Parts: sequence; C-alpha cells; structure tokens
Amino acid sequence: MEIKEWELGRMQEELAASQGIRIRRRPLTGPPLHYVGPFEFRLQNEGNTPRNILEEIIWNKDTEVSQLKQRRPLTMLKKALEDAPPVRDFVGSLKASYGRTGMPALIAEVKKASPSRGVLREDFDPVQIALAYEKGGASCLSVLTDEKYFQGSFDNLVAICRAEVKCPLLCKEFIIDAWQIYYARTKGADAVLLIAAVLPDADIQYMTKVCKILGLAALVEVHDEREMDRVLGIDGIQLIGINNRNLETFEVDISNTKKLLEGDRGQAIRERDIIVVGESGLFTPDDIAYVQEAGVKAVLVGESIVKQTDPTKGIAGLFGKDISL
Repeated sequence: MEIKEWELGRMQEELAASQGIRIRRRPLTGPPLHYVGPFEFRLQNEGNTPRNILEEIIWNKDTEVSQLKQRRPLTMLKKALEDAPPVRDFVGSLKASYGRTGMPALIAEVKKASPSRGVLREDFDPVQIALAYEKGGASCLSVLTDEKYFQGSFDNLVAICRAEVKCPLLCKEFIIDAWQIYYARTKGADAVLLIAAVLPDADIQYMTKVCKILGLAALVEVHDEREMDRVLGIDGIQLIGINNRNLETFEVDISNTKKLLEGDRGQAIRERDIIVVGESGLFTPDDIAYVQEAGVKAVLVGESIVKQTDPTKGIAGLFGKDISL
C-alpha cells in the first residue's frame, strides 16, 4: 500500500514525539481541512503553524535544504571534498587549552544577530572578529551560517577558513539532514552542531558516524534531563553542549548546567571522558567559575564578547584574566 508523503511525515513525527522531541521537522501537510462546494481549503491551524521560533527555523531550514540538495547533490559534494582544506583537531584544541590555562576552553562565536536579541554588532567583519578572538585566547571558533534568522552565511565560514586563523571552526547551523554535514566540510568546517531537541536518536547516531568518516567533531547539544539521557545512551559521543537557553521560550538559566551534571549523569560523563561545553547566559567571570565548578571544560560564548568594541579585551573581561598567555 502506498504511503502518502503527509502520512509518512506524521509517522516520523510520532517517532520523534516518543523520544520527547516536541519540535516538528515540517508542517503536517495532510488533506484539506475544509471543503466549500468543489473547492478545498487549508486554513491556518495548529498543524501547519510553527508553535515556537525554533520550530519556525527548522521548517524554514527544511525548505532551504531541499532546494540546495537539488542544486548540489551529494555526489557533487563528495567530489568537492577533494579540494576542502585539511580538518583541524577541534576536540584536541579544547583539551590543550584547558590543560594550559586550567580554565574552560573558549569557543568564541562569530555572530551578527539572533532572533531574541536582534543585531548584536552593526560593524560586523567576520574575519577581523575571528582574528581578535584568536588573539584573545579562543581555542576554537563557532561561525553562524544561518542567514534568515541570524544574518550569518557560509561565505563567512569560508572567509575565516581562508584567512590567517588557526583555530578549528564549528559550523553553527541547524542540521536536519546529513547532506548539510558534507556541505559544511566542503566550506572548511572542522566540527558541526547537532541539536537533540530536533534530531531523533537514530539521526544523531547516523550523523555522528558521518562526522567520524569526514574527520569532523560533533557537538551534540542538550537542554534538559531527557535529552541528556538520550545522548548519553549513544556510543561515541565526545562533546556535549548544555544550552542554558530554552530554545522554545528563549529563557536563560545557567543553573541548568549544574542540574544536568549532577549525580549519575555527571559520573557517566567523567567516566567516558566527554567534554561538556557550557552555552548561553555566560557574561562574567563568576558565570565562568560557576559552570566550571559544575563540570564544564569548555564554553561557547557569542553575545557577551562580540558586542565589545575590542573582542580581545572582551574575552579577558569575561574570564577575569588574560587567557591568551
């Protein structure tokens, strides 16, 4: 029996929901809901209206990726990998920085805007910001590539990769298809972000394997206990990011990091030598000390340093000391 596309989509959503995933991958485009004579109408309703900003971003990304895949099929990307720059050791760079400074390694984010804060920096020069971050002691960089909601681009990633920047680069993108991982690698990415709030376990397992094949690091992001438990149930995880921002409501609470690293979860992370990255809500040396005490060995920070006139000094202000020495 033929399964219609909307029926398949509903089945996939039910699988995701069984794992606690509330973000739907695409609208539930089922049969028309209203008939008037010979005409069929689909009105705005809960099934085809995004319930929050993250779901809106994911629906937009699904359409965007579908169009890009038609223009650049996977076979084309695999050929382009031959000309990609060598992969740099993202995880190794974090470990080296932590060992050198005794403080969480910094993944500094090249970020112009966000849906919650608007434009963060008007005079936005991605290469100059990246160089300033590196000078200030960043061990890795995160580069926003989503254009519609964050005013980022893959052009920024390429420009930074081609500049005299030695830091490994994280492609900060909303990944919903393994095709995007190949695309990021062709643009010079050394790591990618996988968001547990969006991706079912099978997708995370598959995508981390793709990353391993390509030599990329995978930063798997969680924001609650259920997501943490899901990710800890997957073999081969090296990096877990704890986002202190609820991606559905955008509320921030840095105590979330401590909560997710207590008890058996924290013990499992230590036993498996997983590096935990603290994300969102980090603005002061006290914030850095708080998440470090909780068990964090790296932090991903954008807003509090990219807004500074001199991002290099902004890093020293964030950590309360010069971490470049």
